[in-house]
Amino acid sequence: MTAIQPETGTDEQTAPVAAFLASHLNGRTDEDISRDFHQLLDAVRAHGKKGSMTITIIVDPPANGVDSAPMPIGVESAVKAPKPTPVKSLYFLDDDGQPVREDPRQLAMDFRSAPTTNTFKDA
Repeated sequence: MTAIQPETGTDEQTAPVAAFLASHLNGRTDEDISRDFHQLLDAVRAHGKKGSMTITIIVDPPANGVDSAPMPIGVESAVKAPKPTPVKSLYFLDDDGQPVREDPRQLAMDFRSAPTTNTFKDA
């Protein structure tokens, strides 16, 4: 790929990022990023919410500042996949501010079991 530099008007070769990612670590980076991407797609489809993926290319300067020394380059990916919405339950706050299941303002009624019988009345 060629890009024209605005300052000098000269052509400069640029490195295609997709080709770099495909070949980085003998293709292992491409496989890892692709797997993360498909997990993100599955999570978005399953939960109906948006997600995101960030790919970061980290470039360290050459060792000891020597121009001809190799430059260490690493690739990281981070996925923010949607998660299911947690199930909620309703609670009331009692006089002490504690969550309780029954409304503390509601009067309590005492219930008791009715006696059971095995006989039936004929109508």
